[in-house]
Amino acid sequence: MSCGEPHETDCRDVLAEVYLYLDLECADERRSVIRDHLDECSPCLREYGIEQEVKALVARCCGNETAPADLRERLRTRLAELVFETETREYLAD
Repeated sequence: MSCGEPHETDCRDVLAEVYLYLDLECADERRSVIRDHLDECSPCLREYGIEQEVKALVARCCGNETAPADLRERLRTRLAELVFETETREYLAD
């Protein structure tokens, strides 16, 4: 997703890290970059709000249980692989 406006940090990069931001699992410097982007980009801020609501809903439904650290790490690794695969696919014209 991109809002079409020029930003120092690309919208796709911010949204790819929104759960890390929500979970306070990214470095302070990266949190600052994401926060600055959300302050200036209303489409990303809106998407962030949706993700925040989904996270709160899941927490309510699951009784605030947390996944084991090794499971979280495996999921993060797999999601990063999927994002990389999606971003690096090349489509050739027929």
